[in-house]
Amino acid sequence: MKLGIKEIQEIIPHRHPFLLIDCIEELEPGARAVGYKSITYNEAQFAGHFPQEPVMPGVLMVEALAQVGAVAILSVEENKGKTAYFGAINNAKFKQKVVPGDRLRLECEIIKQKGPVGIGKAVATNADGKVAVLAELTFMIG
Repeated sequence: MKLGIKEIQEIIPHRHPFLLIDCIEELEPGARAVGYKSITYNEAQFAGHFPQEPVMPGVLMVEALAQVGAVAILSVEENKGKTAYFGAINNAKFKQKVVPGDRLRLECEIIKQKGPVGIGKAVATNADGKVAVLAELTFMIG
């Protein structure tokens, strides 16, 4: 199942400038989602991070991964209209610098859920297939 911005905004509450995914290419409701984010020079964070060498902040890459995970978990009927909040970020590793012009592939697989709490295994890769970020994301649905 493929989703554009409008369909994504029907599932998660994020809006510009904090919606950090451009599209969802694969969706298995409640289980897994794959999305993409094209990194462009005109994004506000690059004015200060860093003006001479723009680098995508790691925290924003983790947020983008969490948004993809939120699409997966909030796309099931019983979670529609709810919000997925961060509970924890574990084992985050930043392996590749991400710069304007890159296109990140963002994948989050829900590996455990009990009631409103769950864990997603998340990975972001660049166009060459190199891992940029790995993390285990705990969410709480409210």
